[in-house]
Amino acid sequence: MKVIIDTSRTVKKLHNFWNHIHFHPTDAIEDDWGRDILDCVAQDNVAQTVRMYAMLEDIVTMDENGNLQYDFTLNDQRMDYMVSKGFNLLVSYNFMPPCISSDPDELATVCKNKTRYKGKFIITAPPRDFALWEEVCFQYTQHIVQRYGVEVVSNWYLQCFNEPDISWFFMKGCKDMALRIETYCKLYDAFEHGVRRVSDTLKIGGPALAREATFLDGLLKHLKKNNRKLDYICFHAYGTVPASIESGEKPLSVYSIVNKVLRVHNICKNNGFENTPLIIDEWGASGIGFVNIDDYPSLIFRENEVYSAYFARLIMACNAYNLPLDKILICLSGQHELYNEFSGFRGFFTLSGFKKPIYNAYALAAKLGGEQLAAITALDNDLLNVLPTRCADGHLALMFVYSSEHFDRELPELKIELDTLGIAGEHTYRKWVIDGENANGYGAFKKAGYCEPLNNAQKAEIAKLSENCYTEGKFTSNMEFTIKNNGVVLLEVF
Repeated sequence: MKVIIDTSRTVKKLHNFWNHIHFHPTDAIEDDWGRDILDCVAQDNVAQTVRMYAMLEDIVTMDENGNLQYDFTLNDQRMDYMVSKGFNLLVSYNFMPPCISSDPDELATVCKNKTRYKGKFIITAPPRDFALWEEVCFQYTQHIVQRYGVEVVSNWYLQCFNEPDISWFFMKGCKDMALRIETYCKLYDAFEHGVRRVSDTLKIGGPALAREATFLDGLLKHLKKNNRKLDYICFHAYGTVPASIESGEKPLSVYSIVNKVLRVHNICKNNGFENTPLIIDEWGASGIGFVNIDDYPSLIFRENEVYSAYFARLIMACNAYNLPLDKILICLSGQHELYNEFSGFRGFFTLSGFKKPIYNAYALAAKLGGEQLAAITALDNDLLNVLPTRCADGHLALMFVYSSEHFDRELPELKIELDTLGIAGEHTYRKWVIDGENANGYGAFKKAGYCEPLNNAQKAEIAKLSENCYTEGKFTSNMEFTIKNNGVVLLEVF
């Protein structure tokens, strides 16, 4: 397979829309295990922007005279840590405090267990008085601006609620979409007023849409008509759901997410918001984070090389279609519900802290540069995708991914003959590989024939084999290497 990279031709500038995450549960930021994950994420430059919940339920109470009271202790612990790690934040103003809710007993939980992390529930009822909600948004915003400074918080993304178009998070049991839209519009208006009372420089947006196109259309019409501030539009994009993978009705495909972005952008254009930045504040190859391989065995892809290949192909597909994406944030959830090593939850790490291939792919993608170079391949199908880039210091970072569209075909090992035009003088290379045998703890576990529970020696072995590692040598303009099925290769040339 011949691949030609012309280093003298820049196709376009790139911005890194892909190295961002939604960390869940937010209150794990208080705990050692949550910080262990985020420490690693920060050290490996895996995430620039991290989404977290404000968790207003932990902050706001009301005294016996009906006055709102605020205790920011837990919020400050979480945010201080995130700021100390250098993360930019997307803060979802969620969840509804019981004291201002129209029905504190309208409870829901979105997890495998009976309650959320630390025994909590979600109150889905809207506020009994939207003026109270506005005041909460004002006080919370004023606090974080006073604590971290308006220059810092102006770089953050402040978001009104989470998935208000579905009953899991908002208005449980309400099937009247018109009423749901009307109520959220009031919620957003009060949110906007509350935040802007602090500063007009702060970036605000919504609605963290789950799936209902009519909801987004109704919201944008309201915002346009009433000239509301909307700095970005955020929505969730999951490629499929576990039941559809099992049945074969809708298998894994990055084009499911691409098509969702195109539909959302079309709604935006129709309402005069075509130039408003789009943020996928949750993405995943499959939705429903509270199920795992016990429920759907096909979710084992979250543990193996399929997910790393999916991520690499998603970057390249979004880039190839020139989708107007500012950021995409993978949703990490189920991390607090692990009880065995390779469970199929949506996390970066296993129970013992082994790095999953999807995490390793994030670490490699962070090495891509800001200039896309010209590439020519002789392959007449979509099995091999290539993203050649040049970094700010001039070195090259070339990413290759080899898979079928649905990641289900057994493809033979592919030999790549790389011809790099415009290279002169002496160069060295580093080659990073993720596939069934490399940077893959689950692959190592299967190959060794181990069973759970693992002993300490086995854990140490698998931990080592789950790490990204590279080979290096002298680079010539003509180089050959191989790539395996569902494999990702990053070639750095210095």
